[in-house]
Amino acid sequence: MDNQKSLSEIEKLKSILQSSELPANLKEKALEQIERINLTLKYGGSLSQLDITAKYIDWITHLPWFKKTEDILDIKRAKEILDKNHYGLPKIKERILEYISILILQKQKQQNEKISYHAPILFFVGLAGTGKTTFALSIAEALGKKFVRIPFGGLSSALDLRGQAKTSPEAEPGMIVKALRRANSLNPVILLDELDRVTEEARSAIMGVLIELLDPGQNNSFVDYFIDYPIDLSQVLFVATANNTNNISTAVLDRLEIIQMPSYTDEEKIAIAKNFVLPRYLKEAGLTAENLQIEENVWPKLIRPLGFDPGIRSVERKIEEIVRKVAYKIVNGQGKTFIINENNLREYI
Repeated sequence: MDNQKSLSEIEKLKSILQSSELPANLKEKALEQIERINLTLKYGGSLSQLDITAKYIDWITHLPWFKKTEDILDIKRAKEILDKNHYGLPKIKERILEYISILILQKQKQQNEKISYHAPILFFVGLAGTGKTTFALSIAEALGKKFVRIPFGGLSSALDLRGQAKTSPEAEPGMIVKALRRANSLNPVILLDELDRVTEEARSAIMGVLIELLDPGQNNSFVDYFIDYPIDLSQVLFVATANNTNNISTAVLDRLEIIQMPSYTDEEKIAIAKNFVLPRYLKEAGLTAENLQIEENVWPKLIRPLGFDPGIRSVERKIEEIVRKVAYKIVNGQGKTFIINENNLREYI
């Protein structure tokens, strides 16, 4: 019975493979692998080998070998998106608009002269909550690209990035291939987040993989150990972040363009909280400005509850908490409009 089931599974894998759009020699290689498993099973081979092959076929047939999104090359739109998503920081916005302008010119040149282009890799460095990740998201939105984040915090092995050879049932692709599958596009923005937070024992090996990823001369044929076939990453727009550059190798830093993120002043934080954070959380909760108002003299207390904080994360958490409690009160029939003042603030945070 198991043998019949296995033969049926093998036919199914062949069918999936034949109907998928893959590089020709990868398809041939995968078909040979299926035939080897078929032969092995006829002579009493292990079913676990069939499981590994099925997993492999699933991965290679779900990667975007030929799929790309069309870039939006509109500098005015890019500026509008940056202004919508970020308060202040004119120098950083200007640098990103220059970066997008170069992308536009390079793309036009590529279309006219049929040449490939390589964008500089922006590296946002700054303390937590200063907007590093949000700027990466804005770049993707401005260019109409898919966005995927790869967290490096606590990364303990280079194999997490590059995958593991398919010699055991637990083997799987690395985070780069997983990011491409999630994006379903060969030209997404991939955020390499918190490069400085990899574990010390794995740092040199991870930096070695990063050098290959970020080098235009090498990343057009990146090999994941599980997929075991070159993948073109030359059209991926990599963006990186870190709290500081202390733990990042010089060879990696040479491939990155550092943009230092400043800390926010109290006045800037109040403006961001009022004009960006509160409206966002109200919208997400299905509330309006009529339902929740915060008096002017309350904002400084939300900004500095426990002393200086360079970013706006603690402010975001407090506003989210207030919105959540107001939503509960409204649903509970305790009113429709709530005004937060110095006297009742402790009820909400």
